[in-house]
Formats: sequence, C-alpha cells, structure tokens
Amino acid sequence: MVDVLISAIRIIEQLFTLLVIVKVIISYFVSPYNSFRMTVDRLVEPFLAPIRRILPTIGMFDFSPLVLIILVQLIAGILVNILWNVR
Repeated sequence: MVDVLISAIRIIEQLFTLLVIVKVIISYFVSPYNSFRMTVDRLVEPFLAPIRRILPTIGMFDFSPLVLIILVQLIAGILVNILWNVR
C-alpha cells in the first residue's frame, strides 16, 4: 500500500512539473486566448500567484515557475521519505 502511495506521489510530481514547463514554453508561442493555454494557466496559476507576490520579477525574468518546480520536488521528496520510513 505504501509503495502505491509513493508511486502516486512521484507520478503527480512529474506531471505537475511537466505542466509548469509546458506553461512556460507555450507562454512564448501561443496566444493567451488559446483554449489549451487558458486551461494550463487555470491549472498552474493558482500555485504561481503566491510565489509571485513574494518573489519579484527580476527585469523581464519570472523565476516563479522555477521556484514552484523546486517546491513541488521538495514536498514530494519529504512525503516519500515519510512514507518510506513508515514502512
């Protein structure tokens, strides 16, 4: 049972990281009114907004997606360690 939870956490971590990367890439090439981009924005933006309030944009660079990916990986790693030690 614990192995299933660990696998699920890892899959969710990878999918969310991929979603953030897709958001960054399509923001350069796809219109903001494109339905696919709007869907991705709706999924990722609630997690990016609090980070943007704390971390200001440096010039034209927005580091909030990078911070979000690091946070997701850190939280997933902590959860996996907790579950691994519960076994």
